[in-house]
Amino acid sequence: MSGVGEVIKALDDFGRFQHCLVALLTLNSISHPFHIFGQLFMVAEEPHYCRTTWFSAIGSNLTEEERLNLTLPRKSDGSLEECSMFTPVERDLDAIVQYGLNATETCREGWVYPSKREPSLVTQFDLVCDRKDLNSISQSIFILGNLAGALVFSALSDRVLPESPRWLVTKGRIEEAKKLFQKAAAVNKRSIPPKTLDQLKPEKEAKSRSILDLARHSHLRKVTFLISTVWFANSLAYYGLSLNVGSFGLNIYLTQLIFGAVEIPGRSCTFFVMRCLGRKKCQSFFLLLGGAVCLLIPVIPKDLPVVITVLAVIGKFTISGSFTTSYVYTTELFPTVIRQVGIAVCQTVARVAAVSSPLARLLEKYHPSIPLLIFGGTAIGAGILTFFLPETQGKELPDYMDDVIGNQKPSKTDTRVLENGHLKPNEDNVISIQIKTTRF
Repeated sequence: MSGVGEVIKALDDFGRFQHCLVALLTLNSISHPFHIFGQLFMVAEEPHYCRTTWFSAIGSNLTEEERLNLTLPRKSDGSLEECSMFTPVERDLDAIVQYGLNATETCREGWVYPSKREPSLVTQFDLVCDRKDLNSISQSIFILGNLAGALVFSALSDRVLPESPRWLVTKGRIEEAKKLFQKAAAVNKRSIPPKTLDQLKPEKEAKSRSILDLARHSHLRKVTFLISTVWFANSLAYYGLSLNVGSFGLNIYLTQLIFGAVEIPGRSCTFFVMRCLGRKKCQSFFLLLGGAVCLLIPVIPKDLPVVITVLAVIGKFTISGSFTTSYVYTTELFPTVIRQVGIAVCQTVARVAAVSSPLARLLEKYHPSIPLLIFGGTAIGAGILTFFLPETQGKELPDYMDDVIGNQKPSKTDTRVLENGHLKPNEDNVISIQIKTTRF
């Protein structure tokens, strides 16, 4: 866009004003992880076994250990079964001791929690055995509430922030954009030459755009499908690993601390990797590596919790990096006039994946490896599809539809191709020009 790039360079690409915006956006997100991941500790695993009060009248003189041996079956490793008990019978103690009990059934009188810990949601609502699935379902319901809240209240959140000056210029609101640039320059203690501000003008009149425009043009339709798939895979794997910290075999508090800490370097290094490899290769690299780690975890024996946790941390590192790349990459793929719509579609798809992630864990009852196979397979598939996206590194942010549509090779069915090989003017009677490059 004419003038915007020069103005941004004059006021400083990332000065004090931009730092303040980042801080405001960050403050809005600080409490979010506490609500998302707090449930992990409120429904942590509790040792439990069936309550067998029916036996109290028969074997009142027995020790606790003797009573458990007579009323509860044991696993192959010698530990007590957690979700079944011997069926009560009308016999005296001598007959039960001599012949034992064989028939089993599910717990009919609730459960006993021998750890004597402080009450938790698990012990208060007996979220064990056949009620254990409610843990994952409640997580999905909570994330679904986040999705609903984002759709309803996201517009209000734009009120703690200034409007994008680039978007203002595309809408022809030049004076508002100038005031915002001047405010940013004052905060950054820089000055913008008046001649530079006078260059601000829209290249053409921008029409109002909607989600239908993403489906109307073949290039944008392709980009939307591919980058939405990336967001879906990112979110599915991210929440799949994050909400599964209690199953890796180590202390859940230590594991969660490591999981949280690893995101700092995981997200920070992304910007250096993007500069070296470009957006497309960086996005694909993180997804493929994260997916491969997820597929590798089920192969590791359960008696090696340290190895499993190390692999899970690597997966969290790479998926966090991929998520960060998605925000930058998506912003550069969609033009300004429809960027907000495109990002909103991607984030909605990501929320749907986040809702689905806890539900995928319900498949553990069929085989414990199924959820991780889903997370890893989806990430690898998205990593492969990323190669079909265009590279955006070194290109200025596109502002109008033609900045991305007009630079694609016309197809045989493109109605804008004339017989002599030249493109027809677009709906705004303008033929787009090549996008300029910038240093980042």
